[in-house]
Amino acid sequence: MNNKFQYDKSGSPLGARGNTFPIAEKFSMTDKVQYAEGSVVSKIIIRNERGNVTLFAFDKGEFLSEHTAPFDAIVQVLDGKGEVVIDGKVFELNVGESIIMPANVRHAVVAVEQFKMLLTMIK
Repeated sequence: MNNKFQYDKSGSPLGARGNTFPIAEKFSMTDKVQYAEGSVVSKIIIRNERGNVTLFAFDKGEFLSEHTAPFDAIVQVLDGKGEVVIDGKVFELNVGESIIMPANVRHAVVAVEQFKMLLTMIK
């Protein structure tokens, strides 16, 4: 096959860096990551030298502990309700809402109820 796409053994195109997300075809973000009891599930959609795009599914009460990142990142809520804490300030986010987490500022994510989010970090 002589084009810009990579393919798996079945001949289906692979996403960036060989992940299993489809390229050049539509898909549903919320269908690509499932809730797991007592867990946070993450799936990388794209990872390359320019940044990362990752899907997350949080069970109610689960969280990502406070940390910093060297680049700005945006959280987009796809399902449910969560809280993003940035530099000690709590922001409640619902479906369709987003927030930018600035680089080098402490932040955390908490699931108020089950929720799914898309995290995009650009370097």
